[in-house]
Amino acid sequence: MSIPNLITIGRILLVPAVVWAISAQELHLAFVLFVIAGVSDAVDGFLAKRFGMATELGAYLDPLADKALLVSIYLTLAIHGNIPLWITILVVSRDIMIVGAIVLSGVLEKPVTIRPLIVSKLNTAAQIVFAALVLGSLGFNLSLEPVVAVAMYITGVLTAVSAGAYLAEWTRHMAS
Repeated sequence: MSIPNLITIGRILLVPAVVWAISAQELHLAFVLFVIAGVSDAVDGFLAKRFGMATELGAYLDPLADKALLVSIYLTLAIHGNIPLWITILVVSRDIMIVGAIVLSGVLEKPVTIRPLIVSKLNTAAQIVFAALVLGSLGFNLSLEPVVAVAMYITGVLTAVSAGAYLAEWTRHMAS
């Protein structure tokens, strides 16, 4: 168990705390925990790459931690009426589609290796920025509606484009 993997596990353990903070309307705390999770993501990635601590387990845990945190935040914010349902449905559906494609590929004995695409990295960044803007504006009572709205639509477009790109990659793989 490497240090980056322990940090990633810590990030996974933050997920219920962030969900609780949002649900309890402790949005300042939710924002702080989200920032801690983001910093921990950067730190574990830096340590893994810089000091040769990357592991196969980490390659699976890191995206799992990211998705667990983002999906949980989007679902919780939507349930509490803090963000529109359509953006949550889009974000969650994309992730379910990707996981479903990987599972189906394995069942059909055509395992697929999902490589992060550039649009996917941009999508993840947009999802993080949007969530941070929502949590920050709610937690600190900031009036950021126009910025939040723009971030939401950028996130929506990038999420849809990313889903389409992964679907195209998976379709090519399955046809080969």
